[in-house]
Parts: sequence; C-alpha cells; structure tokens
Amino acid sequence: MNPFQALKLHLAPMPAKLMLLLAMLFSPATLASSTMASAGSTLDLTATLGGYVALAIFILAYLFVMSEEALQLRKSKPVLVAAGLIWGIIGFIYVGHGMSALSEAAFKHNLLEYAELLLFLLVAMTYINAMEERKLFDALRAWMINRGFSLRSVFWLTGFMAFFISPIADNLTTALLMCAVVMKVGGDNRAFITLACINIVIAANAGGAFSPFGDITTLMVWQKGVVQFEQFIALFLPSLVNYLLPAAIMSFFIANTTEQAAIEKVTMKRGARRIVGLFLLTIATAVCCHSFLGLPPVLGMMTGLGLLQFFGFYLRKTFEQAVVKARERAERENNLKRLEQLGNVVPFDVFTRIARAEWDTLLFFYGVVLCVGGLGFMGYLALVSELMYQHWDITYANITVGLLSAIIDNIPVMFAVLTMNPEMSLGQWLLVTLTAGVGGSLLSIGSAAGVALMGQARGVYTFTAHLKWTPVIALGYAASILTHLWLNAGLF
Repeated sequence: MNPFQALKLHLAPMPAKLMLLLAMLFSPATLASSTMASAGSTLDLTATLGGYVALAIFILAYLFVMSEEALQLRKSKPVLVAAGLIWGIIGFIYVGHGMSALSEAAFKHNLLEYAELLLFLLVAMTYINAMEERKLFDALRAWMINRGFSLRSVFWLTGFMAFFISPIADNLTTALLMCAVVMKVGGDNRAFITLACINIVIAANAGGAFSPFGDITTLMVWQKGVVQFEQFIALFLPSLVNYLLPAAIMSFFIANTTEQAAIEKVTMKRGARRIVGLFLLTIATAVCCHSFLGLPPVLGMMTGLGLLQFFGFYLRKTFEQAVVKARERAERENNLKRLEQLGNVVPFDVFTRIARAEWDTLLFFYGVVLCVGGLGFMGYLALVSELMYQHWDITYANITVGLLSAIIDNIPVMFAVLTMNPEMSLGQWLLVTLTAGVGGSLLSIGSAAGVALMGQARGVYTFTAHLKWTPVIALGYAASILTHLWLNAGLF
C-alpha cells in the first residue's frame, strides 16, 4: 500500500463523522474514542472525532490568517480562539479518561515555550525601540543616502547583513534590526519596503541554517548529536544559493534610484553607540547561556534588559552634567545643534515600550504555538512523520519537512523528526536541517522572522504580498537542495 492509499484509508470515516458533529460534539464517548499504547501514555486522538474537529478548527483559523489583508481582521484573533478550542477538546477528553494531569503538563510545556519566545521578543523590541529613539537608524539611513547608496544597493546590503549576522545572532533579532533600517530608508516607498522585507526574511532564515546558533531547529539538531558543530558549515553554499537566487530576481523589480529625503546630517543622541554595544553583549550573553551553561537563551536576553535599564539610570543621573558640558562645547564650536545629541533624560521607558509592542504579533505567536502543540499532543505530527519516514523515500521526506515548516512551525516538525530518530546518513540530517530552516521562507507565516516583520511593517509587508513571490522563493528552495545533493554527495 502506497502512502497516499494509506492516508486515504486513514481518513475514510471522516465525512460520516463530520455529519454527526453537532449531535455528538459534546459526547465524551465519541470524543474520547482513542487508543492507548500503554498505561500512563498519551492518547492517540488522530482517528477520533475530537481530533478531526481540532484539525478543522486549525485549518479554518489559518484560512482567516491568510485572509487578514482582505478581511481587515488581525491575525491573532482566529488563532487565539482556535488554541482555546483545541486545548478545550483535549482537556475534555483527558478528564473523561482520568488523565487530566498529562494534558495539564503538556499545556504548561507549550506555554513555557511561548513564554520564552515572548520575553525574547520583548527584549529585542525594547532594544530596537531604544536605538530608534536615539536616532541610530536615522543616522544609518542618512549615511547610506549621503554615500549614494541606491534603493537596490540598500536591498542587497541589508540582505547580506541579515545573512551573515543571523548565524551569530538569531534570525528573528537580525530580521527585526534590518527591517528597521529598510523602513527608515524606504520612507513611503511601499513597494521597496515589501521586497526588502521579503529579502530579509529569506536571508535571515538562510543564514541561520548553516549555524547551530542561527535557528532553534539547528540548535535542536546540534543538541541531539546527529550533526556535529563543525559539520554545519557544509550547508553554507546551499544556504547562500537559497538566498541569492530569489534576491537576484527580486532586485530587478527595485528602481536603481536614490531616495532624496533625509540627506541632511543626522546627529545621534547621547548613548546610542553604547546601546548598540549593550545589545551585542546581550546577544552574546544569550548565546553563551545556551552553549556553555545549558540554560535557555532568554536568560541572557533578560539579563541584557537589566543592563539596559541600568544604562538608562546612568543617563538620567548624569543628564544635567552632560547638558552643561554639551552647552559649553557647543558655544566654543558655535554649533548649537550639538545639544540635540542629549535627547531625553533616558533612552526609553521600558513599560511604555512594552505597552507599544506589536501585541498582535506576540499574541499570534501564542496562538500558533498552542495550536500546533495541541495537534502534536493529539498525535498528528507523529502520524505525519511516521507516514513520511516509513513509507516514502528519505530524501523526499526531508524535502517535505521544509514544505511543512512553511505552514506549521518548523520547531514542532523538527522535534517530531528527532523524536522518531530515523536511520539517516549525515547528508540526510544536513538536508532536513537545511529544508526546515529555509522552508519557512516560502510563506510569511512560516518563520518567526516573517511573522515579526508583518507586525513591524504592518500594512506594508503582508501575507498576500509575500505570497506573490512564493514561486520565486521556491526556486531558491529547490536550488539549495540540488546544490546540497551535488556538493555534499559524499555525505549521503
């Protein structure tokens, strides 16, 4: 029996069950008609009405997310409701079996994953807001324009920066930084900002694929021990091809002109460069926390937030003294504009910045993490992984993992693969690492970088805008796979 026949047989009872949905939805006997592998194990809900309903709810929620631009409905709303309904179904079934402790532990595990992501994002956003307030990005924009960088040059520059920074930092933080730059340079040029954001997402995801620190999935593969630290470098050229091919095509659709706005000199406010230094220190601390201490990277990020708070305290305490010195220097040089360097007393109010954070994006992450976690707890991710790795050719299965990561978050997909731990060569483990890392670029909702940029460039970089370029991105996806199969043939 081929995999498609097996899948058809598995889903055959679904239409009949769905016809009885309204009558049987709240029936414990129907919802909990599942099997247990052994006492104390989780329930397999993949072939039950409860599982089918949860899957339908998730698909419906994603359809609403995809229609955000047309419906003017913020993407967080449907996934929040879907997460509540899916885990409500799980809780109802597990209570009926007297196993509520298992479902509670699973929910808390997924909530912890989201909490780490939430705090990580809040720190990154706070640093970016602080650098924005200190006019760092205004100065960078003016520097680019004054040196004659065209929009196409900025497109390539930010893309390459994202590609080479994301292996050291993570792709999410890198994308947020580069997006802030292109939004300053682009101004009201929506077409440029859209293409530049797509380019940044592709570059950040591709750059993160050849480094254990570039993405959570690469960290998982490294921690599992199936790929050693130095072996990730074999993915450098395939990752570069993944970025360069779509970037080269998109660059022809960007006018090779220079923005004429903001050509005047921009003076950064006091403390701007030191905040950049603190941010780099924060990223390094996050990496070290995970690599050397075995602790979550969010610990380093939150420590860095504390350092930024102390720096704000220092600026406030030394503000009056700085004003006197700046005024004396400005009078000597007859340059009163130097006083603009001082800015406000503190670079930011952290609580104000948290209130102004892109909460739609943060809540969308909550919904996605909980929805996918719920479906995984029901057994769907294990089902898909088992179907692919036991019935398909391994190469095709690993390529499909990348396609799935564009729809479902790549973290649970990779977790399911690592849990199965199929017998594969080093070349195949590198292939699935590559596809899981870059496959999320196919859709804006396929990676944390894409979702974050939809919030940062709200109304400009959207799901639909990204979808128009998916065929071009798919060319890069296919080319990177072929490059890996050719260059690293000896590893298979």
